[in-house]
Amino acid sequence: MANYPDSIEKLIERLVKLPGIGRRSAERIVTYVLNANEQEVSEIAEALTRVKQSVHFCTICHNLSDEETCAICRDVRRVRDVLCVVEKPSDVASLEKTGTFHGLYHVLLGAIAPLEGKGPQDLRIDTLLKRVDAEHIKEVIIATDSDTEGEATALYLAKVLKPFDVTISRIGLGLPVGSNLEYADPATLSMALESRRPV
Repeated sequence: MANYPDSIEKLIERLVKLPGIGRRSAERIVTYVLNANEQEVSEIAEALTRVKQSVHFCTICHNLSDEETCAICRDVRRVRDVLCVVEKPSDVASLEKTGTFHGLYHVLLGAIAPLEGKGPQDLRIDTLLKRVDAEHIKEVIIATDSDTEGEATALYLAKVLKPFDVTISRIGLGLPVGSNLEYADPATLSMALESRRPV
C-alpha cells in the first residue's frame, strides 16, 4: 500500500465508501483533485454541499427534486392518467432517457425484501393508491426490477390495485435488443417467453 500523508489517506477512505469506487479509482480522483486549481475543487465541494442541502423527494411522486414538486410532475405536457411505478429515482432517469414514455411516475423508494425486513408498509404504496384514486389514473405500468424483490413487489402491487378501475400492466422483460438467443441464460429466455405480446 502506498504511504500517503494522513489527509490523502482519509480522503481515499471516504471516496471508497461511495458506490462503484474502489481504491484505485479513489487514488485517481485524489490525483485529479491535487492537480486541479483551487476554484475547481471549491466548485466540486460547493456542488456536493448544495445537492445535500437542496435535493429532496417530490411531494407527489417521490422522485428527486430541488423544489417541492419535480419537473416531471409540473410538466403540463405529460399524459396525466398513465402512471409508471418504479423502485428508485435512478429508474426514472433511465426511462426518461428512452424518450418513449410521456406519462407520470411514482417512485416506491425500494422494493419488498423480507430478508432485509422491508415490507409493503416501508414503501410509498399508500400514496400510490391515493394518487390512483384522486388523479383518475387509467393505467398503472409496473416497472419494478426483474429480481426476486422486484417481482414480489409487482405481484403485491397488482393485488392492491385490483379493486381500482385501472388497467395494470407490467413492462416486458427478457432479451436485450440485439442479443442472440444462444448466449442468453435460461432465466432470461424464460422471462422473454413469459413477457411475449401480440404482434
